[in-house]
Amino acid sequence: MLFNSIEFVIFFPIVTLVYFVLQHKHRWWWLLASSCVFYMAFRPEYLLILGFTIVVDYYAGLLIEKSEGKQRKWYLIMSLVANIGVLAFFKYTNFAIFALAQADIAHYKLLDFVLPIGLSFHTFQAMSYTIEVYRGKQKAERHFGLYALYVMFYPQLVAGPIERPQNVLPQFYEVKVFDYKRVVSGLQLIGWGLFKKVVIADRLAIFVNQVYDSPTQHEGIPIIIATIFFSFQIYCDFSGYSDIALGTAEVMGFKLMKNFDRPYFSKTISEFWRRWHISLSTWFRDYLYIPLGGNRVNVYRRYFNVFFVFAMSGLWHGANWNFIIWGALHGLYLIGAILTQKPRDYINKVTGITKIPFLFKTIQASITFALVSFAWIFFRGNYLEMSQCWHLVTHLFSNLPSMTELFKFDYVSQNVFLNQTLVEFCIAVILIIFMETVHYIQRDKSIRQIIATKPLVLRWAIYFVFIMLFFILGVFDTPAQFIYFQF
Repeated sequence: MLFNSIEFVIFFPIVTLVYFVLQHKHRWWWLLASSCVFYMAFRPEYLLILGFTIVVDYYAGLLIEKSEGKQRKWYLIMSLVANIGVLAFFKYTNFAIFALAQADIAHYKLLDFVLPIGLSFHTFQAMSYTIEVYRGKQKAERHFGLYALYVMFYPQLVAGPIERPQNVLPQFYEVKVFDYKRVVSGLQLIGWGLFKKVVIADRLAIFVNQVYDSPTQHEGIPIIIATIFFSFQIYCDFSGYSDIALGTAEVMGFKLMKNFDRPYFSKTISEFWRRWHISLSTWFRDYLYIPLGGNRVNVYRRYFNVFFVFAMSGLWHGANWNFIIWGALHGLYLIGAILTQKPRDYINKVTGITKIPFLFKTIQASITFALVSFAWIFFRGNYLEMSQCWHLVTHLFSNLPSMTELFKFDYVSQNVFLNQTLVEFCIAVILIIFMETVHYIQRDKSIRQIIATKPLVLRWAIYFVFIMLFFILGVFDTPAQFIYFQF
């Protein structure tokens, strides 16, 4: 069920109202049943796959906790093999066959099945449970229904955040009461998430699709515009989903982890990954990077660890060489940052640029944004042939216009506006500026906290303007699926 659909507009208030009406002891089964309905709205058979891993991990947790020595490790391995096996079968079987097959048959699907929605997300969440039980940081959950709810909790079921058991499971035991301020805060977050998705992301998609639907027909300015717009599209799309998930949970009294923290204000690639998809980056850090040795190994092994983790992050996103290249690029960025640290420090010292903090930070953020945006080309081109992605990369700065051409309306309307009108292009740019302005304001305090301090009349005036902009500028042709549902 899509958050931006009429079905969810009906589903959410009914589930929430019944949740608060029911006694605490009955709420778990209502949320579990509602989560099943939510997930089955995509395809009912998906539930069988999810049910299999839930049963395996529930009993694995119990067996790990009561076992000792090597037996504990074997139970953990059994759980991990089951989870990774399901993920690998549905997500990577065709890719593995293609990788081993000859190029002339690599375009044919040998096994025709649909990847279950959000499989990568709830697989990683389930794996974190058994790993934490094995490490002794989480007690095995005895209540099968509550464990199933931990995996299936509908707000974050299909696109995260990827929660740890220590954060979510204890909350299911807490008695949640209706709190007006908390409900308003949650609804505000839902509204902001929908605005980012329906108004900004789906509007930017119109421009981006112009280039990526026919990549070899474009070069220069159109590719640059589409690349920049996609950077904001994917952010608004994915962080919009996360905002709705967090807001939906908050209305009922649950606190999920923050998944985004103004990532395009990052001054380095490492900072970007501390701000972007936080639940996934910390998952790879805790369960892959640190077990590989992290920073505690020699410098060459550290480079390998960084590169390997980011390549795996790309593979997690999809069974496609383009995703792997995207992840590998970020790995190379980080390795490059380590290797060039001293030369960069010397240049900064010689130029004295650090004495002008605002300019220095702006340059850093701009370079980081440019590197991230360049890598997004491969991410967005996941369905394209490698030759098409290569065309986009190699023609990024091709055939750039002269100053005279740049101010010709015909050139601008066909290339800069990507066959859209001046008004539509300006709206898209203004929306990006508006969103980043809100993010800048929120560097110290949440905009929701700021609005809460305003008089009642002003608060409702803000809500009214916001709702009007939502319906006037929103793209409502058909509910657009969230980008990260494919993972």
